[in-house]
Amino acid sequence: MAEAERIIGTPDIPDAEGTDGAEPRHAEGSDPVGGDRPGGRGGKKILVLLVVTVLAYLLDLGSKMLVVAKLEHEEPIEIFGDWLKFDAIRNAGAAFGIGEAFTVIFTAIATVVIIVIVRLARKLYSLPWAIALGLLLGGALGNLTDRIFRAPGVFEGAVVDFIAPAHFAVFNLADSAIVCGGILIVILSFKGLDPDGTVHKD
Repeated sequence: MAEAERIIGTPDIPDAEGTDGAEPRHAEGSDPVGGDRPGGRGGKKILVLLVVTVLAYLLDLGSKMLVVAKLEHEEPIEIFGDWLKFDAIRNAGAAFGIGEAFTVIFTAIATVVIIVIVRLARKLYSLPWAIALGLLLGGALGNLTDRIFRAPGVFEGAVVDFIAPAHFAVFNLADSAIVCGGILIVILSFKGLDPDGTVHKD
């Protein structure tokens, strides 16, 4: 878990004034973005993370409940002809139907991801990172809910997928949130922006 935090997180950086009354220190070779820490606005970024998480989770949960109630065991619904359909399936694997024989392993991975994101929240001072981590957390919680509560059993449940583009795997809103969050994290990393609001000068 510590290694995972090292990869997607940043070391803690003191944000309080030193005993000599000096200004808060930042990582060498980096600049603070927005000056959030001295103003105590880090809590707002955590609030953004929570709001994005809840929205992503509720949208995924609501869509799955609707699909199970109205679409499962029914004919697929054409949205754009053969290019996009809503077709309810149960997926025991990872996102996009990968690795159906390792359901328990994927459940454990999702749990670790959630724990790491929660721990990273304590040093979160970047709005884009708050959005990205919120998408990841909401998506992970959405699929983890299926793993725990759906058949065939606890931690072995099959995820409800229903978005079926032509010539592509069937997925759900949780998968979409995870992919969008991951892409945003890659972009932020290339830009040198860290979760604590500093920008590396490379």
